Amino acid sequence: MPQDANALNGLKERLGALILAHSYQPPEIQDLADEVGDSLELSRFAMEAGAPLVVFCGVRFMAETAKILSPQSVVRLVSPGADCSLAACMNGRDAREWKASYPGAALVTYVNSSVEVKAESWACCTSANAVNVVRAAPSDEVLFGPDRNLAAFAAQESGRKVIPWPGGCHAHAGADIRDLRRAKEQWPDACVLVHPETPPVFWREADRVLGTGGMIRFVSESRVRRFIIGTEEGMLHRLSTLFPDREFMAAGGISCADMRNSTPEMVLRALDSTDPGITVPEEHVERARRALERMTSL
Repeated sequence: MPQDANALNGLKERLGALILAHSYQPPEIQDLADEVGDSLELSRFAMEAGAPLVVFCGVRFMAETAKILSPQSVVRLVSPGADCSLAACMNGRDAREWKASYPGAALVTYVNSSVEVKAESWACCTSANAVNVVRAAPSDEVLFGPDRNLAAFAAQESGRKVIPWPGGCHAHAGADIRDLRRAKEQWPDACVLVHPETPPVFWREADRVLGTGGMIRFVSESRVRRFIIGTEEGMLHRLSTLFPDREFMAAGGISCADMRNSTPEMVLRALDSTDPGITVPEEHVERARRALERMTSL
């Protein structure tokens, strides 16, 4: 197996492979990827590229989403055991029973969910467009899962009646507000950006509540030089790479073990493997794709 970057790139080119990494991945993984972004950005990139092999550095639901949108590609997850605690909070049976308890309500599901849950949904959403999707839901009541904090944020910003599923990302939901307050004392001139998966107490301490893509756009348009970032700590490398003239500090102690266990050696193994990659149950594919397409249209 090749052991250096030149050999990795040679193998990648020979296979026509595309390496995608989420913004929460370790710095060395972000640096070797062809594209870095959030889960939806990466799935769109894979769909547009049409590569025969996609090597996904992230967690399972992300690779599943890429496979749904790029069925012609082999999609391999670099760390096959990398799951998402948030996606695990709701399964297909949960979604069906919840919908049965609220007949007529539209189910909006965060993209951080399983294929089976997506298939039960009126639409999926990202942290960036959750508010718009909730506003567009064709019902008086909107069921929103599996993240209770993002549900509360969407309700607050949309003015809609939103019924939340009681789930959460272990890393974001467990963020330490004392750590954020210490960071603000250390950098009183900084702009504070936090993710909507954090608890509402973080929103009240922040200048903006934004998803990862929104954070990048905000920094690019801002004249502020220092930023305190309340999301998974891998985001600091992404921001520092894009904006080397700015300073960034992580706050909240937000770290996801599943996002942090990828290594360059694992990327090499995924490239050099004969594994057929991610498979998605056929009975869920079309319904899940419709929910994802509605998300992108909104």
